[in-house]
Amino acid sequence: MLHKVLAEWGGHEDFWIFGYGSLIWKPDFDYAERRPARVQGWHRALKMWSRVNRGTPECPGLVFGLLSGGSCQGVVFRIQKAVGQEVLMQLWGREMPTGVYDPRWLTCHTPQGGVKALAFTLSRKSPNHTGVLTEDQYRRIFTEACGRYGTTLEYCEKTLEELRRHNIHDRHLERLLKLAREQ
Repeated sequence: MLHKVLAEWGGHEDFWIFGYGSLIWKPDFDYAERRPARVQGWHRALKMWSRVNRGTPECPGLVFGLLSGGSCQGVVFRIQKAVGQEVLMQLWGREMPTGVYDPRWLTCHTPQGGVKALAFTLSRKSPNHTGVLTEDQYRRIFTEACGRYGTTLEYCEKTLEELRRHNIHDRHLERLLKLAREQ
């Protein structure tokens, strides 16, 4: 998939990356510009099993994926072509250790106009899509799941904090974190 994305980009110009979860608060790559953005036809959902970054095979955690339907507010990062390949390889090591996302070039709307950005989407047919989880399942995951980058709870709290800092409201995430605090 990395080779496909590199070929689609082509290396001839700067490109954009859409962040909707941890990329907002911890991009871990050099970027030339950052803008608020909205993507139509996709929404942020805490519906992807994480068996490496936020959980283990024995105790999977959760991370966000972009699922089809609705819209999602986040940020886009402009990556200069001179460092584009390096950034994509670095990003792949972080976001795609098990190849769970479907990378896509999506049109993102920014205050300065539309940009085409690389986004990490999730298919509902993926074995990593959680399907419907109960409140008790979310509570257990928030209490127990921890991977190489920390807990699912910490990941969600940091994401919500950064979304709020950017004046982005995510009622679903707020509701899930309320469940975690009720324990």
